[in-house]
Amino acid sequence: MNAKQRQTLFSRLQANNPEPTTELNYQTPFELLISVILSAQATDVSVNKVTPKLFKVANTPEKLLALGETKLKSYIKTIGLYNTKASNILKACQLLVDKFEGTIPAERQALESLPGVGRKTANVILNTAFGQPTIAVDTHIFRVSNRTGLAPGKTVRIVEDNLLQNVPKKYKKNAHHWLILHGRYVCIARKPKCSQCIINDICEYPEKNIE
Repeated sequence: MNAKQRQTLFSRLQANNPEPTTELNYQTPFELLISVILSAQATDVSVNKVTPKLFKVANTPEKLLALGETKLKSYIKTIGLYNTKASNILKACQLLVDKFEGTIPAERQALESLPGVGRKTANVILNTAFGQPTIAVDTHIFRVSNRTGLAPGKTVRIVEDNLLQNVPKKYKKNAHHWLILHGRYVCIARKPKCSQCIINDICEYPEKNIE
């Protein structure tokens, strides 16, 4: 996909959704962090079902630590891998209190030092909570980037690097949200909805499902 096509792709996604954002429900950077940790190998819908009750009683590192692991698990037990996630969340909360005065750092290295936070999660926090032009590559974005020819790559990191290089500067801040939503609802894994796709004429996918 050439520069003109990339410009067209994002201009259409922007026109269709001028102010995209995450589908996770949150009010503060800390709530977003917890939601993103919980969303690993789980859906945003499943996370949004448990976080309102959790955040009502514990929406700061200090309050979550006071809640304790057993009670935390009782709130998130419907989420996949909840045992590991509960452990990581409490360890992250302890580190936030001990090292960062209970606030969420806005630097990648600091974020990735938190248990349960890898590069993808850090990218989400930096982009969504702090407005930085990072792009978190999940399965949806990886698929869209390769299918369309926007930023092909064999690994998540290669795709991320290619996106950061190829996405026009004016679209970089919102690119993560546009691409993930497009992959979640249009360019789906098994049977992409190519006939409903607003970029199907510039997409380079050779097996388009046009009905």
